[in-house]
Amino acid sequence: MALKKYLIFIISFIALYSLAQISSGLILTALYTPDIYSTGQLIHQEVVFTDPTYTPLLLIFLSATAAYFISQKFGETAKVQQHS
Repeated sequence: MALKKYLIFIISFIALYSLAQISSGLILTALYTPDIYSTGQLIHQEVVFTDPTYTPLLLIFLSATAAYFISQKFGETAKVQQHS
């Protein structure tokens, strides 16, 4: 039962996080207007893409996992104290 709750929590967390990242990326891209005439002449610009890093997502996943287990532990403690 606890594993099912954990999987639901993690899947929904990842889905919401991904939706927030994609939405913010789309909004920032749509609202961005480059200032190509700031120096008075056109400048050739080269865009360089780097490999994505998964460290922030991994840290968020680990934090969410720890938060889930901590909340479960404190939730059980609160339930035991209420029944006493």
